[in-house]
Amino acid sequence: MNGFLMLGVFQIIIILTVMFLGIIPTLIALIDIVRNEFSGNNKIVWILVVLFANFFGAFLYFSIGRKQKLSVTNTTRLT
Repeated sequence: MNGFLMLGVFQIIIILTVMFLGIIPTLIALIDIVRNEFSGNNKIVWILVVLFANFFGAFLYFSIGRKQKLSVTNTTRLT
């Protein structure tokens, strides 16, 4: 029960670093999904996969999902 309290500062820093490095790919995948267009409900599906599977979902998105993005031929910006 008190095992967690016996961690030193160095161990806590390592744990927080590993957790932070696990969150970065998930955030990058979510940002990429939101910024791009997909056909049908693929955007919603990929958001759910990345949110529920976290690091593994981000890995799946980067290996499979990025190929499913719609190509933009005529880009217009609203300024």
